[in-house]
Amino acid sequence: MTLFGLSFLVLALCNFFTVHSRPTGAYLRNMDSFIRAVEQVEDSNPGLSPLALVRALRRTAGNDDVMTMHFLGASYNLTDAEVLVTAILNASSFSFFDKAIHHIVTDYGEERGVVLAPDGTTLALAPLLLGIESGLKAKMEGTPAVGLFPLTLGRTLGLSFLSLKDFPPSFRLGPNGCWDNVDRPKLFKLSRPATLATDAVINGGMDGAILGMDFSNVPASEEPQALSEVLKGYYSFILHQGQGLDAVTSHVSARRREISRSTLEPLDLYSQVMETLALVWKLEKTEWIALDTEVGNAVTDGLQAFVHKYWDCPQIIPRCQWGAKAHQGTPIPLSLPLQFLYVHHTYQPSSPCLSFPNCSRDMRGMQRFHQEDRGWSDIGYSFVVGSDGYVYEGSGWKHLGRHTRGHNAIGYGVSIIGNYTAALPSRRTMDLLRHRLVRCAVDGGWLVANFTIQGHRQAVNYTSCPGDALFSEMRGWEHFRE
Repeated sequence: MTLFGLSFLVLALCNFFTVHSRPTGAYLRNMDSFIRAVEQVEDSNPGLSPLALVRALRRTAGNDDVMTMHFLGASYNLTDAEVLVTAILNASSFSFFDKAIHHIVTDYGEERGVVLAPDGTTLALAPLLLGIESGLKAKMEGTPAVGLFPLTLGRTLGLSFLSLKDFPPSFRLGPNGCWDNVDRPKLFKLSRPATLATDAVINGGMDGAILGMDFSNVPASEEPQALSEVLKGYYSFILHQGQGLDAVTSHVSARRREISRSTLEPLDLYSQVMETLALVWKLEKTEWIALDTEVGNAVTDGLQAFVHKYWDCPQIIPRCQWGAKAHQGTPIPLSLPLQFLYVHHTYQPSSPCLSFPNCSRDMRGMQRFHQEDRGWSDIGYSFVVGSDGYVYEGSGWKHLGRHTRGHNAIGYGVSIIGNYTAALPSRRTMDLLRHRLVRCAVDGGWLVANFTIQGHRQAVNYTSCPGDALFSEMRGWEHFRE
């Protein structure tokens, strides 16, 4: 059986992940819309606890599977306040919340129950809300949030690793996808057949683990913030020129990979996933699956792929997400792995971009200039680094760029948006390139382990790129060579 066929078979076995219908619904599927809907419910019932609200949302979406009830209880065991909330949801917002939260992947490759965040990433709401509910329940009861990892990531990862254990570990996770319109998102289409752990499910799981832990750590003497306020703080943050993410100490979505790693990595993920699988089999009375001698290896290999893809690598915003035009002609494949990484600054745009809309606009402007003014087939850079915490895909890992004359076939060209003649990019922006992206490239087989970093000016003699300030800083980087 092909990977495509098995992927859809796996999804069919889990009926809450798959439906057979065409895209429907006219509501906007973004986090801002979800937060506004939550605010409306909160405003209609002053004093409503966030725990009562997330339980009512769980009931609305029908997320009462056996393991969720094991940790959180049944959502239909409601107090008077929760009955009131449910009535509000049913009267005014049931259809919206049901469609927004209930996660499914259709046989046409549309992923539902996901929303577009302001930072340009996509997340599933179900694991986010399960993590938040787990943290709130632990805070209310004064107990550890024991269900936090199993409900947000553990179950999904374990089942995805096992369902595709006969395939390379990298095929057991993902994929990502793209929206029909980032300004008015209504349909999210996956780039290939889905695993149980799509990128959106992983993002939602990481966010649920982070915010759930935050709620569980609220002191007993304090009341937790309203759900809408917590979501605004995490997703609707604003970065300021001259500071960027360097000035942000709070938990925000642009730091999800970094924060989830620091929170979860100390837990011994292998043991956590194996314990979660054992619980799933016990609750579903399928303990015989544990007799499979390949379970441990599947989890070990799968976790290595997870750590590489979601923690070692930075989040890369795909071309379709920033609005790229098609490559003109046929892309030329690279002969991998490459030996060099050439660092550029864009010079124009001259200011760092601090948000997904602005970085996307800059990417479109550069591609238009490269294609229309210079007559190139595409944007010249392999990747572009924004100061919003994300890397933007140019020609990518596999295809020849047009960034460093005479050297395009032997190295990647990575540019940082901004003019760095006299000033430096933020520390986090530079770290995104010099640590995260290069580690991702080496571990992924795109760059050789002993690769060389050089500035654009070192390869050609007619430019001051990447700017005097940045080039001087680069001289102290690992792998830099004169």
